[in-house]
Amino acid sequence: MEQRKVIIIGAAGRDFHNFNTVYRDNPAYKVVAFTAAQIPDIADRKYPASLAGSLYPEGIPIYEQDDLASLIKVLDADECVFSYSDMPYSTVMGIGALVNAAGADFTLLGPKATMLKSTKPVIAVGAVRTGCGKSQTARRITEVLNAKGLKVIAIRHPMPYGDLEAQKVQRFATIEDLTLHQCTIEEMEEYEPHIASGNIIYAGVDYEAILRAAENDEAGCDVILWDGGNNDFSFYQPDLMVTVVDPHRPGHELSYYPGEVTLRLADVVVINKIDSADPAGIQAVRDNIEKVNPSAMVIDAASTIIVDKPEVISGKRVLVVEDGPTLTHGEMKLGAGTVAARRFGAAELVDPRPYAVGKLAETFEIYPEIGQLLPAMGYGEQQMKDLSATIDNTDCDSVVIGTPIDLSRIIQINKPYTRVKYNLQEIGSPTIEDALAPFTK
Repeated sequence: MEQRKVIIIGAAGRDFHNFNTVYRDNPAYKVVAFTAAQIPDIADRKYPASLAGSLYPEGIPIYEQDDLASLIKVLDADECVFSYSDMPYSTVMGIGALVNAAGADFTLLGPKATMLKSTKPVIAVGAVRTGCGKSQTARRITEVLNAKGLKVIAIRHPMPYGDLEAQKVQRFATIEDLTLHQCTIEEMEEYEPHIASGNIIYAGVDYEAILRAAENDEAGCDVILWDGGNNDFSFYQPDLMVTVVDPHRPGHELSYYPGEVTLRLADVVVINKIDSADPAGIQAVRDNIEKVNPSAMVIDAASTIIVDKPEVISGKRVLVVEDGPTLTHGEMKLGAGTVAARRFGAAELVDPRPYAVGKLAETFEIYPEIGQLLPAMGYGEQQMKDLSATIDNTDCDSVVIGTPIDLSRIIQINKPYTRVKYNLQEIGSPTIEDALAPFTK
């Protein structure tokens, strides 16, 4: 039977996992290319031969997604596999229409084909959009499990933007490990809060190898905790699936891929940010949960904020720096920094756009809906420099940092600043502990 030629459409994450689980050792298929989107400077690389397996001694080239239609024809592709997340249905099917018009089949791989089985119990945390509060939910779950004497190893959804061979399996137990693995700001934002809480977290490229390393970690492992990225579903078969929804974006839980998948798969749904959301948005989300997953346990929660220096905000003209992906493809109009600025009496939120330089100026052009917030973009050294320069240029009294990491540790900030930290706090019952009781038993 003739091999089917496949192009995998991705953004350095789910695409590599789909390849590894479905295509790597499958002679019925020949993956002729990956395409890359969303993340700067990923294209024009190769998925290396050392990770691609014996069928791909030359590795697999990675191209810009913008070239997809011509690649289908030039490479005579039979099938294109959509493999990244947090996309509105209109965009997903727009790409599907492009693929079909170029002559190829359009494929969405599901859990049966791509979820790996662990030798340990697995709790998976996902969400319906980027920026719902997955990581704070994962940290709260870890806190409850640790209190019961269980050793938890977290595994984070991939963000391999550097040397893919070196990033095959990454283990983070100390802040120094972030430097050792040359992490970007986006990676640090996900790993550092776990490390600060005393948790070990794994990530990388080959998620079968990562899983086996985590299961046998030297610190011991009773439970694997999948900390999902964007709104993707788990790479591992969960024994308990927890999905976080955001009432600041009501309706998105039924209109973004694969966010609706995570909602339909959920055993437990956490409605986060109830403390700052509009009641109508909260009710709309409740109604949609009831519509597609009425048997799920629903937990109400607040995203509580802690500001280390409120005096830096009160009465001041502030620049608010928020988590980058949450503002860009997450499309959020506010984050923890914005909430803190309003609660603690900022005189004004200063618009950074007139002061943006380099890669940051390009980000505002690509995502004009960001508005007057500054995304903490840091996929590479130049973006970090541009972020520091933009903060320096901005005519403000002080800076409110709403990112999950200590930004001042990695870039120079020459203005007074305060950090905003946030945790998950359940409201009423049921609670996370209630949700975990049958699992821990």
